[in-house]
Amino acid sequence: MRDTRESRLLLVLLIAIAFALITVDIRGGEESPVDGARQAAAAVFGPVENGVAAAVDPVGNAIGAVRDSGERHTRIAALERENAALKAKLGSDDRNRSRLHELDTMLKTAGAGQYGIKAAEVIAIGAAQGFSWTVTIDAGANDGIRRDMTVLNGSGLVGRVTTVGPSTATVLLASDPDFTVGTRMEKTNELGFATGQGNGPLLVQLLNGKAKVNAGDRLVTFGSQAAKPFVPGVPVGEVIRVDPSGGGLTRNIYVRPYVAFTKLDIVGIVVQAPRTDPRDMVLPPKPKPAPTVTVTVTPPPPEGQQQAGEQPGQQPGRQQQPGQQPEQGQKPENEQGD
Repeated sequence: MRDTRESRLLLVLLIAIAFALITVDIRGGEESPVDGARQAAAAVFGPVENGVAAAVDPVGNAIGAVRDSGERHTRIAALERENAALKAKLGSDDRNRSRLHELDTMLKTAGAGQYGIKAAEVIAIGAAQGFSWTVTIDAGANDGIRRDMTVLNGSGLVGRVTTVGPSTATVLLASDPDFTVGTRMEKTNELGFATGQGNGPLLVQLLNGKAKVNAGDRLVTFGSQAAKPFVPGVPVGEVIRVDPSGGGLTRNIYVRPYVAFTKLDIVGIVVQAPRTDPRDMVLPPKPKPAPTVTVTVTPPPPEGQQQAGEQPGQQPGRQQQPGQQPEQGQKPENEQGD
């Protein structure tokens, strides 16, 4: 429509009519003269409004769903964090129990050998292929750790300290090929030298080539001068194989170490040696074998053979009781023959 004087007059007239109708409708109340026109308009435009609402409602529902999904996602994320925290707590409790058990067994070992120890945690492990078998512990010179101190745990000999820093130290493990320690056999006291073989058992050369050794025999450390680098009596391992004696000056045996070198966690550095050699006192007691029950079956005597204590003419396995009447054809014991 062009903006002319006539169009402006028409717009003003329509606005005036609209205000007049609004005034009449308000004053008429429930009996408004325009109520019929309103109902007719509702009948005409109501289906259109419902269709528009039906088309718009999914969009509104989607918007609400997105908003609610955000709240649900936040709640799910919170639950996941709670579950993760609970699992971490349970895991840490299991780990703490395991470490407390390790610490307890180590303290018992130290108490049996009268070793003064400083507890430490393994915080790093060296490469096992082509390099030395070493671990790093979180104790150093500030904690009184010095070079050439014996390192043990609840199972036995771990190694010796080789390098010391202010707050950390390096331990050469007994499994390292460059590691050598003097050993003593349990009970027989046969001496030898154990050398690491990486993942394999320890190789022990006994000084006595004719020494009698059996699988299951156990060894402890012999000890060093001034208890450095090794204190005496620390469990080393158990014999698993013995080379045949070839008449040489020494004899080789193979020993499974007590310590699992790939599972080290809590260790103890011996900062004070025992006053006397504990020898075999630190070794755990050997399990006692279960008793064997022997059943002896006594076979019955051959037919016709008289058992001891039986009277002639008495049935085998039966004895005549005092006062009992003899069977037919049998005379009383006190009756004299003619």
